[in-house]
Order: sequence, then C-alpha cells, then structure tokens
Amino acid sequence: MFTGIVEELGQIVELVPGADSARVTVRGPVVTSDAVPGASIAVNGVCLTVVELAGDTFTADVMAETLERSSLRTAGPGSPVNLERPLKADGRFGGHVVQGHVDGTGAVTERVPGDRWELVRIAVPAALSRYVVAKGSITVDGVSLTVADLTDLPAASGGGSVVTVSLIPETLARTTLGRRAVGEPVNLEVDVLAKYVERLNTAPVPTITEETVATR
Repeated sequence: MFTGIVEELGQIVELVPGADSARVTVRGPVVTSDAVPGASIAVNGVCLTVVELAGDTFTADVMAETLERSSLRTAGPGSPVNLERPLKADGRFGGHVVQGHVDGTGAVTERVPGDRWELVRIAVPAALSRYVVAKGSITVDGVSLTVADLTDLPAASGGGSVVTVSLIPETLARTTLGRRAVGEPVNLEVDVLAKYVERLNTAPVPTITEETVATR
C-alpha cells in the first residue's frame, strides 16, 4: 500500500514493448537504495514489481491491462516519473490509502498560476467521476491530492467531471504535475472506499434459508 507522497522524481531509461506487454527500466536512486527483486514501487501511481536491479535503476514488467489503463502506454526514454516505495508498518500516513491500481486516465484542461502555487484542472471520465467528491482525495500520477472543487459536466457532452486541485511549490517542483501541459494524460486512482461502498449498496443480498444454514 502507498500513501501518494512522492519520494523522488525519477526517469524512464528504457521501455521495450512486447506483443501485449512491455518491460520498463526506471532510474531512481532513492527508491532503489533498499529495493530487492520482488519489491513493489509505484511509478506515476502504478504499482510495479521489481524484477531486476542495476545500480540506481530497476526493471519491471508492465502487463496489457496496465498499459491500457495508464499513461505508461505513451511514456518513453527520458519521461519523468513519480516514484514511491510502499508504506512501512511504522511509517507516517501522510496522504491517503493508495493501492497503486490505476483506474484510468484523465487529461489536464487548464493551469491557473498563483503567486507561488497553481490551480490545475483535470477532466475525469464519467466512469470514474461518481467516486470523486469535493474535499475528498484523489490520486493523480501517484500524488495524493485534495479535490478543491468539482464541476460535473452535462451528459449531452459525454458526462464526467472537471476536478480542480491546488498544487503547492513543493508538489510543483518535486513531481510530474509541475510540468504536465494542457492536454497531457495523467493517471487517476479514485478513493477505494467509495468503490467498496458502491459495491455494498448495489450487490444483491443473498437470502438465508433453512436449507442454506443446513449446508453450513
């Protein structure tokens, strides 16, 4: 499990595509300092498993599902990436519950600079927008952010929402969000608690009968 507190801004060294997968090599001195094969590292919010280590780089396999759902499909050598190691049991919970399971991608629609901060607006697809609430949490490129404002779009235009997040100087300087241009895709992971609540409210409730009890 992660918390969305990025540890360092790394860089993709190599991405080798396969028939329906890819193998990616990423440079990250901090996250590789104590990594071992089999360890998990979040790359732009995508939880990947380390399969090889060489100096300050690690290599991981990226399956078709991940390529389809995340912006890693458009990445290449030189692309900056946010990196985070899993939370230790005795670590500080600085962000929110982040699984590293990207739900889909959104796109930056606007950037509004302040004196030292910046408002960034992101289009969230209709399939994910129902899990997002104002003042709730959302993960963007692996960064835990608070939804400052939420605007639902009309169904006639395809639905979805526009999420506004406020980025402090630290986030602008130390993550990919400081350089994402309008139109660029970003990885989105919504709050998993919202998905569990939806499932519990919509799943059919099994009927317990005497026969059911007898078989137990």
